[in-house]
Amino acid sequence: MNHSYFLESDMSLMEAPERNLAFDLVRVTEAAALASARWLGRGDKNAGDGAAVDAMRLSFNSLPIAGKVVIGEGEKDEAPMLYNGEIIGMGNGPSLDIAVDPVEGTNLLAYGRPNAIAVVGAAPGGSMYNPGPSFYMQKLVVGQAARDVIDLDAPVHVNLRLIAKALGKDTNDLVVFVLDKPRHQKLIQEIRAVGARIQLHTDGDVAGALMSVDQRSEVDVMMGTGGTPEGVLAACAIKGAGGAMLARLDPQSEAEKAAIQEAGIDLAQILDADTLVQGDDVFFAATGISGGTFLRGVQFSGQGAVTHSMIIRSKTGTMRYIESHHNWNKLMQISSIKYD
Repeated sequence: MNHSYFLESDMSLMEAPERNLAFDLVRVTEAAALASARWLGRGDKNAGDGAAVDAMRLSFNSLPIAGKVVIGEGEKDEAPMLYNGEIIGMGNGPSLDIAVDPVEGTNLLAYGRPNAIAVVGAAPGGSMYNPGPSFYMQKLVVGQAARDVIDLDAPVHVNLRLIAKALGKDTNDLVVFVLDKPRHQKLIQEIRAVGARIQLHTDGDVAGALMSVDQRSEVDVMMGTGGTPEGVLAACAIKGAGGAMLARLDPQSEAEKAAIQEAGIDLAQILDADTLVQGDDVFFAATGISGGTFLRGVQFSGQGAVTHSMIIRSKTGTMRYIESHHNWNKLMQISSIKYD
């Protein structure tokens, strides 16, 4: 038997390693985090967000990509934000849909609260879901072990019991991430009635989704209604982390509902991570700004700063946690962003 023939045949079926774009994207989120962290607790969310946007745009435009912002911070007339439809990158690389949130949790940053993060997702051009006039979306997010047991239409107590069983836990062991909003009063009561524990957060449902799929986190599931654009961003991470998201548009006003219906969008459709971001060549990066249990915040010294990030590539399912040490003496000689 010619063993070398079989070895060569097997190797021919394998793909050569490709460039992991997430390593470029994390430079973008690091830049946004470093610039915006100077505004921690200073009460000016617009200044913090603006600093992150400027740093993120400059960083994007140094990358060899032909990017289009699909999930941004509004329409073009709201510039200088990274607006929907904005073209970014050097234009000489792959065509990409880009989702950004330069500061997820602007109020968290402004008031010095934990879990403000800078976030970017990227996927091949034309693959990301366009939220259109939808602002709000009901979401149910779990990690890999419970991905096959959730049902968006099932009662809360049924989902929590099935999730607990899949995780090998009792229901009173579970921790549920919920945004602390008036619309969630009934949801919170139902979770408490089952005996599960709750983390209430004022903002940050991308961070909540990430916590739900990150094995290092104590959060087991995210429930409730948050932003539709944030749902697309979270889907970029969930596809690589191996978890699951079920979602449905959940307009919070009659005007939003009418606009969605006028656009011909089915309000009853249940969406998942593969609907929100098609394909399996998706990249995600996030960097902590204000710190917290999930991603540590920017730590400044007189000579530089330390940042903590996570990057995910859906094709390989690899999640990396990166601690970067930034040296002002060297960085300020080449950077057009003034961090110090």
